[in-house]
Amino acid sequence: MKLEGLRVLDLSMFLPGPHLTMMMADHGAEVIKVEPPSGEPVRGVGYRDHTDVSVWFRNTHRGKKSVVLDLKTEAGREALLRLAETADVFIEAFRPGVVDRLGVGPDAVTARNPRIVYASIAAFGQTGPEVARPGHDLAIEALSGLVSLNLGADGEPTNPHMPVADVASSLMTFGAIMMALYRRHETGRGDVIDMSMQDACMAWLPNVVGPVFAEDRAPRVKSERSFGGYAFFSIYRTADDRHVVLGGVEHKFVATLLTALERPDLIEIANGPPGEGQAPVKAFLREIFATRTRDEWETWFAGRDVCFAPVLDLKEAFDSPQVAAREMKVRDAAGALHIGLPIRYRDEPGRLDPTLPGLGEHTEVTLRDAGLPEEVVAACLARVPG
Repeated sequence: MKLEGLRVLDLSMFLPGPHLTMMMADHGAEVIKVEPPSGEPVRGVGYRDHTDVSVWFRNTHRGKKSVVLDLKTEAGREALLRLAETADVFIEAFRPGVVDRLGVGPDAVTARNPRIVYASIAAFGQTGPEVARPGHDLAIEALSGLVSLNLGADGEPTNPHMPVADVASSLMTFGAIMMALYRRHETGRGDVIDMSMQDACMAWLPNVVGPVFAEDRAPRVKSERSFGGYAFFSIYRTADDRHVVLGGVEHKFVATLLTALERPDLIEIANGPPGEGQAPVKAFLREIFATRTRDEWETWFAGRDVCFAPVLDLKEAFDSPQVAAREMKVRDAAGALHIGLPIRYRDEPGRLDPTLPGLGEHTEVTLRDAGLPEEVVAACLARVPG
């Protein structure tokens, strides 16, 4: 697999860091999850499957090892620094300044191992006036402008239903680590990555930032191209109170559908700019989509060259034939379900290892293999629960 031989130390918790290190584990990296004595919080968060394991934990920590270290102790700090001497990647997601106070910041770690790639993920990065401000995904999306774009039917902002800040920063950090490792082949040195979750969100906005950059104004959300301003980029209710979408404004899609629905007179309007001028087309489409059920429309659209889709709920999506064909829902030998591997290589495919580490399960063997003095190993083991 692509990352075989790579050793990763992951101190992060919740979603961004654990998600990216799981992707690395899926492709062969040895990922050592460094947990506090209290453990990774998501071990006990949310729904549990029939094996009594948190679904969230299963889908962010498979294939990893668990080492418990109390970084507030001298033994814990020394053990981590010794492990860092053997590692290629070091990931942390504490508030800025915490790792330096603990004695395991980038200067301390890179002094022990100049080849290591040290990645810090923080809400607002390591610099700027908001650097000490606390924030999880929703707060960061709010300060990135994303919540203002996510309006409900009443026109009020509503909670975004995907953790964009978490996942954007996860993927950005993943890419940054890969670039740093690639460069290390030439220089022999690693680097320090400062990832801001807010920065990652802002970087995902090139298709919606037009009004801000071109006209120095906030988007008029429901009139803008990406948020329903086009009749052919909108959501419609069906006869069974479900929904369908039209998701492509290209002329060929417009002409194909409106001709089939015997309203070619609306083609010119539908091809016009987004906003209020689209109202006649939207009114017609609302009326026509309300005459059949969602599944009837799915049948009607089959074979037609129109960018159409039924709105599936999450269970329907994971049960769909396309998801099955791509193995994006995987059931392991114990009957537990996993989200599959989205990164696919022809010659060296990744491998989903469903094994989950018990809290501190690998502490003793990992520390002994690193050659730590017996008294340090014993002091660390004393902090392992159970």
